[in-house]
Amino acid sequence: MPAKLQEPNVVKHFVTFALATLLLTSCTANSPANTGTASGTNYVAGDGSMTYVSTVNRGPAINLKGITLERKPLDIRTWRGNVVVVNFWASWCGPCRSEAATLANSYKEFAPRNVHFLGLNTRDGVAAAQAFNSRFPTGFPSLQDQDGKLILNFGNLGPAATPTTIVLDSAGRIAARILGPVSQAQLRSVINAVIKDDQ
Repeated sequence: MPAKLQEPNVVKHFVTFALATLLLTSCTANSPANTGTASGTNYVAGDGSMTYVSTVNRGPAINLKGITLERKPLDIRTWRGNVVVVNFWASWCGPCRSEAATLANSYKEFAPRNVHFLGLNTRDGVAAAQAFNSRFPTGFPSLQDQDGKLILNFGNLGPAATPTTIVLDSAGRIAARILGPVSQAQLRSVINAVIKDDQ
C-alpha cells in the first residue's frame, strides 16, 4: 500500500509505477535535490518523485489568472470541468529545454480529450521567457510569475523544484505533483488516473 505522509490539510499518497519506463530520474545527479546555477540564478532540480492526492483529501480549487507571454488575458476558471496540467518552467532551467518537446507531445495527445495545459514561467524577465518559448515551443499558453505570487496559490504542494508539473482535477484541485522533468508515459498515466477519478 502507498505510504502516507501527514501535512496540514493534505494527505499525500506516493505512487510507485511498476514499469521502469515510467520512473523519472533526477535532471542532475541521483541525489534528491541539487542546486545549480544558470545565468547566475540558483535553482533546485527535482528528483522525479510524484505525489498523488486522493479525491477526499484534495484542497480548494486553484485560481490562476494573468497575462500570457503572447500578451493575452487568461483565467483558468474558464477551464473548470476539465483536467488542467500546469508546468513550472524558466528560461535558465536546462532540464526545461529537453522537457518542452515532451510537454508539446502530451498537449497534442490530450487536446482531443479537453485536457488543458498551462505553463507558469517563474523568476524570469518577459524577453527571456518569450525567447525561450520561441526556441522551445509547446503549443500551449504560459503565464509569467516573475514575483512568485501565483506560486503561492499552490500552498504545501507548490513547486519545490524547476521544472515541476502539477495536475489539477476537473474541480481545479491539486491531484498530483511531479518534481523534475516528466516523461510522456508518466504524464499520460497521471492524467488518465485523474480523469478516472473525476468519472
